[in-house]
Amino acid sequence: MYTSEGKMLFQTEREEMSKLVRIITERGLTNAAGGNFSFLTEDEEGKRYIIMTPSLMSESFLGALPAAQILVVDFDSQTIVDGVGTLTREINMHQAIYHANPAVKAVLHSHAPNTLFWATANLPIPNLTEGTQKVKAIPILDFAPATSVELAETARKHIEQNQALPQLFMLNSHGLLIAQTGVSGLHAIHSALAILETNEMNAEIAYKQTVLQGLGVMDGYYSKGEKIATLEELKNGTAIYNHSQIIGGD
Repeated sequence: MYTSEGKMLFQTEREEMSKLVRIITERGLTNAAGGNFSFLTEDEEGKRYIIMTPSLMSESFLGALPAAQILVVDFDSQTIVDGVGTLTREINMHQAIYHANPAVKAVLHSHAPNTLFWATANLPIPNLTEGTQKVKAIPILDFAPATSVELAETARKHIEQNQALPQLFMLNSHGLLIAQTGVSGLHAIHSALAILETNEMNAEIAYKQTVLQGLGVMDGYYSKGEKIATLEELKNGTAIYNHSQIIGGD
C-alpha cells in the first residue's frame, strides 16, 4: 500500500523498525527464535496502528528484513493493513500490554542470551549497573508457554499491577520483555533498545558477581560502590537493586 506521495504506508516507521531488527540481530541480543518487537503509531485522523515484526523474523529471514516486511497492524482488529509476512501469534501478548497500560507505546520481547540464562534459572537478575537502575527490580514471571493465552494474561497482570514505566521483566525460560513509553512509539522503541542492551550487560555482570561470591572472592553484590545484597538474598528470590536516589543523567 502506498500513499499519494508514492511512499509506503508509515515508511519512516517501518524503515526504523527494520534497522532495529538488524541491530538487535547483529549485536547478538536475540537468537534464532527471534522474539518480537512492536510500537504504536497513528494516522492523520488519529487512528491507531501497531508497527510490528513478522513471524519468523530471525528463523526464516535471519533478521534481515526490508521495510516492506515490517507489518502495519490495525490496533483494534489485529488485522494486517500492510506488509509482507505473517502476524506472530504473540500479538496477543503485545496487545494485552497496550491495553493494560495506555501509556505504553512500545513492547520489545527478546531472547538475549545472558538474560535468558537468568530466566531459565528462574532467578531475578540482580540489578547492579548505573545504566539499568531506572528499571529497579527485574522480576521473573511464572512460566507460561510461548504464544499462549496464559502468557499474554501473565504479562497483562504484571503491567496492570506495575504501572510505572519503563517495565523490564523476564518470562520464565523464554526471554525478557520491555514495555516503554515516550513522546512517540518510535521514540519508545529506540529507548527500549537501549534498555535491552544495558540490561544484557548487567545480566552478564550480575552472573560474574554471583560466581565470584561462590568462589569466596566477593562477599556480596556491589553497585555504585556499596554492598547492596548477598548471595543468600538471591537464593531467597529477593529483588536486588540499588535503592539509592538517582541524582544525575537521564
